[in-house]
Amino acid sequence: MPSSSSVMSDIKTPLEPPPSYESASKPAPAAVGAPAPPRQGLVRAPLPLDLPALNMIRGRRVILASASPRRKQLLAQIGLTDIEIIPSTAPENFPKSFTPFEYVLQTATQKAMNVYQAEIDSAKGEPALIVAADTVVVSHTGEILEKPRSEKEHIAVLKSLRDSGWHKVFTAVVCMAPLESAVDPGYAMETHVEETAVKFDSAVTDDLILAYVKTREGADKAGGYGIQGIGSILVEKIDGTFDNVVGLPLRATLQLIEKVMEPENEME
Repeated sequence: MPSSSSVMSDIKTPLEPPPSYESASKPAPAAVGAPAPPRQGLVRAPLPLDLPALNMIRGRRVILASASPRRKQLLAQIGLTDIEIIPSTAPENFPKSFTPFEYVLQTATQKAMNVYQAEIDSAKGEPALIVAADTVVVSHTGEILEKPRSEKEHIAVLKSLRDSGWHKVFTAVVCMAPLESAVDPGYAMETHVEETAVKFDSAVTDDLILAYVKTREGADKAGGYGIQGIGSILVEKIDGTFDNVVGLPLRATLQLIEKVMEPENEME
């Protein structure tokens, strides 16, 4: 039996790392002079929505006052792909004695105002539109749930949501647009708060909860789960809009953009 050292010496270290899953699934390059492989059907991205409010802001500064990649992805679905990400620097410290409706609305409004005040006189030019949002998960007892602060707390929160049946998700959206006139206060603002009820599957086991926590997907999310990702395996059903649970009710957001960009805002 060879020694471990001789076995190790026989192992050849590869000069290059193994191919990724993505590259391994691609066909090998054809040899020079070989006929080209038949073209496969191409999937074309949908054309952008042709709406007056969206056309007004194309090519202008549109700011998302949030670092959430999920909100950015949702706005891209309505054609707002070239947006600036400028998170609010204001502390989110409103008292938990507020109702969930008041809490998210005040927080989202503060985010929008904070970024508006910082960017209205920017060297880049004033923004055409600022979108801010805030989402909270509320337990069946009315407690506003924050992002989990530890693995132990994360597990406890998810078990509580499973055992209590339904819980609620509130998202507030605030859209602001500077006015060209000097009408006080100098901007138009529209707000909306949306509520969605979510029910975890009571058959979810402790082992599944632990396995989900270990993925860390929900570590940076209020309530400790992401319904748009692996966290969907915890959810039995919802009553309301799915994208509201993700973090931005898209239909309502588009309606706010249309309202805030209306010309009659100049005359109010």
